[in-house]
Amino acid sequence: MIDELVVRVAERRDLADLDALFGRAYPRSLKADYPPSIMVTALPLISKAQPSLVTCGTFFVAENESGIVAAGGWTPRRDSRMGDVRHVVTDDQHQRQGIGRAVFDRIFTTARDANVTLLDCKATRTAVPFYKALGFKTLGPLTVDLRPGISFPAVQMQRWL
Repeated sequence: MIDELVVRVAERRDLADLDALFGRAYPRSLKADYPPSIMVTALPLISKAQPSLVTCGTFFVAENESGIVAAGGWTPRRDSRMGDVRHVVTDDQHQRQGIGRAVFDRIFTTARDANVTLLDCKATRTAVPFYKALGFKTLGPLTVDLRPGISFPAVQMQRWL
């Protein structure tokens, strides 16, 4: 439950737990919105935690007695007052409990504290309703190049802080 939740800055020691979270959450959550042909090529790439992101100081994990149940963060853009929302996910068994919103509370607060005024997000199709509920506006579809020859359909969204 949300009252037992701790949201903290991610650390290098969280990498294996984050890989496990991404590895179980993405296949289940994205299945309804992406065909198998995309899932088979994209999942191995998006289901791995990026060490540089996890240790950047603006990436957060939410944990309860079950362990890490959600994660996400943001990174600043150089020479800009914009930030990019990065790798936000909640375990599908823990969705709709306010956990993703709690992670975003930290994202919004730390981004504002860093003088960021606009957050940009490349949302999965699955996450669009969640982001809309948080006040993000849809700009339109886009394709994210994960690796040469492997692309992933997404939706660009933004929110003013």
